[in-house]
Amino acid sequence: MATTSAPDETPIPSRYRTPKRGLSSFLQRLRSGDEIAHLITLAFAASIVLITLLLVYQLWTHSVLPRQRFGWRFLVTSTWDPVFENFGALPFIFGTLVTSVVSLLLALPLGVGAAIFLAELAPPRISHALAFVVELLAAVPSVILGLLGIFLLVPFLRTEVQPFLKAAFGFLPFFQGQMYGIGMLAASVILTIMIIPFIISISREVLLAVPVDQREAALALGATRWEATWKVVVPYAKTGIYGSIFLALARALGETMAVTMVIGNDPRISASLFAPGYTIAAVIANEFTEATGNLYLQSLIELGLVLFLVTIIINALARVLIVVTTRQGTAHP
Repeated sequence: MATTSAPDETPIPSRYRTPKRGLSSFLQRLRSGDEIAHLITLAFAASIVLITLLLVYQLWTHSVLPRQRFGWRFLVTSTWDPVFENFGALPFIFGTLVTSVVSLLLALPLGVGAAIFLAELAPPRISHALAFVVELLAAVPSVILGLLGIFLLVPFLRTEVQPFLKAAFGFLPFFQGQMYGIGMLAASVILTIMIIPFIISISREVLLAVPVDQREAALALGATRWEATWKVVVPYAKTGIYGSIFLALARALGETMAVTMVIGNDPRISASLFAPGYTIAAVIANEFTEATGNLYLQSLIELGLVLFLVTIIINALARVLIVVTTRQGTAHP
């Protein structure tokens, strides 16, 4: 009678085994260094949470006066009057969201398209050279981009772009009104220039990380190089591309200096992109040193708390979108 032998079991290396519990095991791992490394890295990870909680605590405790006086009206009131101490955050929330969303709409096709070219279509020498230029653009200080915006971008928008948009799309409320050059459109374009390098760099690295087998399998089935890129490589890397987009959005939400120099700093809500506006980060930077009363100062601190919460909400929605999209992508073959 034939007998069946048990399958050979490959011994598991000791470093991958589940650690035993108990004081003796703890002391053994402490002597070997594993427990020390675990505790040190745990402390580093916990410090991130601690810093975040400390930041929220400071913002919350130093914004008591406006929360007690205005309550939830602070978020939906459009009046910002330091003389009569009447404060509302709505114009700044509106300006922050509009400039961030418009800049993302402009940067998304440019950034992803450039990343696809650099990762999949460009010769290696050109790809490396352009990637170096993109990294240099990401390192330009925001104040320098703000100066370029004042002396180059704003006059160009006022004399060329805004008249064209008004003539072609003036029936839309987004392209109506006086053309000053400075305003929401100029701030959005500056933000676009600032976040494009993030989208290109991260998306390019993600696309390069796609296994070569994916491309070779598509080409072996008769696909062209573009079809293999668009229908195989990009869907494979879409989660990472989403991450680059929302990382760029977070950068746009908190950008301060360059936006302050070109947005016009006017706390009004207007549907026109030609009109001046204001963002949360810009009003804090402009008025924090001039705030005299406690209510004025704490209202600016509460604006910082609002910006923090808006950033958390948008990033949370982004993570939910990535999870949902990934599940849908894996559910359909």
